Amino acid sequence: MGVAGKGASGEPVELTVGDRTVRLSSPERVYFPARGETKLDLARYYLSVSDGIVNALRDRPCMLHRFPTGVSGEKVHQKRLPRGAPDWIRTVRIHFPRWNRTADELCVAHPADVVWAVQMSTVEFHPWNSRAADVEVPDEWRIDLDPMPSAEYSDVRRVAHVVHEVLDELGATGFPKTSGGKGMHVYVRIRPEHGFADVRRAAHAFAREVGRRCDRVDLSWWRKDRDDTKIFVDYNQNARDHTIASAYSVRGVPEARVSAPIRWDEIDDAEPGDFTIATMPARFAELGDLHAGIDDAVFDIAPLLEWADRDARDGAPTPDLQDLDNA
Repeated sequence: MGVAGKGASGEPVELTVGDRTVRLSSPERVYFPARGETKLDLARYYLSVSDGIVNALRDRPCMLHRFPTGVSGEKVHQKRLPRGAPDWIRTVRIHFPRWNRTADELCVAHPADVVWAVQMSTVEFHPWNSRAADVEVPDEWRIDLDPMPSAEYSDVRRVAHVVHEVLDELGATGFPKTSGGKGMHVYVRIRPEHGFADVRRAAHAFAREVGRRCDRVDLSWWRKDRDDTKIFVDYNQNARDHTIASAYSVRGVPEARVSAPIRWDEIDDAEPGDFTIATMPARFAELGDLHAGIDDAVFDIAPLLEWADRDARDGAPTPDLQDLDNA
């Protein structure tokens, strides 16, 4: 992977990515003001973790969070592939029943796809938890530890340890990562045998079990009803068309934080701010992709669906999917 034609005044450069070439305009535009990192720095970061970011995005419909003038400016949520894509860019067509519309979303298959998205001012990559072969059947269960505004990161850590404990009891392998913000995510690869509603129902049952074991969890459906100091285990991230930043995705913040895979034994010491586009290349070079084995650790959610049925018999409330936009 190489660079040619870099101009001192920020003239376009060409990045060689494997057998492909991507032209990067305005390479010296500052995207992240905290340390002055540029659009070119962002592209180089994604090249440095290319195996990891492609593994996280491969074959998944992907929404792009674009920042045309850098993260201090306007943010654009882009479902449809931006115009001008080269012919090697793959897409997958998604139907949105609420509006009876379709969108052709980016479907990453090669590191050059990621760099081209950076050329189009993409900072964050938000993939679906299903793949192009059947977008209606998820193969990934996502556990999102979402702290309320007054919660401490120490509370996120406490809940994460309980999540790990319950996953171990289930025989499920969880792959944790920082969110790039104040929270934490844990991904579990699952058999693609259930629709979004069942995966969300299973995730809700798991969240209830974590809540039974940890007093730092509040699962109140409405945000206004939640304890401001607690953690919401957001099972709603498993609903159709709900996405969160992928592993290795940069976040649109001045410090250029990264949603970084971590080991379970790092949870007590690692801080979200430790992982940025300045620090991650060396970490990736040393450790490789900590999520590389996720496809080899497939879990059957049947026990969680049994928990959900049990909870329903016991009268546990199940929020309606139509309320998701207001939660």
